[in-house]
Amino acid sequence: MSRRPILSVRNLHRSYKSGDGVLKVLAGADIDIFPGEMVGLIGPSGSGKSTLLHAAGLLEKPNEGQVFINGRECLSLPDDERTAIRRASIGMVYQFHHLQKEFTAEENVMIPQMIAGQAGHGARSEAQRLLTAMGLSARMGHRPSQMSGGEQQRVAIARALANRPQMLLADEPTGNLDPATSSSVFSQLYQLTRQEGVAALVATHNMQLASYMDRLLTVREGLIVPFTMPATPPAI
Repeated sequence: MSRRPILSVRNLHRSYKSGDGVLKVLAGADIDIFPGEMVGLIGPSGSGKSTLLHAAGLLEKPNEGQVFINGRECLSLPDDERTAIRRASIGMVYQFHHLQKEFTAEENVMIPQMIAGQAGHGARSEAQRLLTAMGLSARMGHRPSQMSGGEQQRVAIARALANRPQMLLADEPTGNLDPATSSSVFSQLYQLTRQEGVAALVATHNMQLASYMDRLLTVREGLIVPFTMPATPPAI
């Protein structure tokens, strides 16, 4: 594993107006994600996981701090340059799949490639490869309404990896699925990210997914700190 991080976040501060006061979510957060590793960001809803991912994915500007991708500070760049870096280097998966309902699974995975300049034949070939890897070879011609929730989320994962990003940011990627489907989908996400050599930062409150991770972190008082699995109580 390379010791140069693909993602470095430094001294990130983010607060929001809340009624007459200010809600501090991040207060000097630091994190490094290295190529090829899968890092779990554990914590309940509202703890700051999504805020960190949105800043790391260049979707939201913090009040203060820096985000480095491949050693380049990105928050100070113009919008078009941030968009280009996000398109080339970052894949995003959300709790809800956000697929384009009028397009097939194959077309949904082709779209980000074609936006990035990939020719139609190459985009189709890559979409078919990724969907097959996600166990969806028989569903490529189906629209979202014709697929289960787990299948739709598999398409969303394939779409996030379509432009061969170096980093995947996943925000509760199985949070909208039942436990059995969640386990199956996350297993395929894990296998595909390992296969593709993508670094992954996965925000979740699902402790069953922790065993997949190389490291576990959490947000505590606005800082990113190591997460320790709670001890199993002794049997009575």
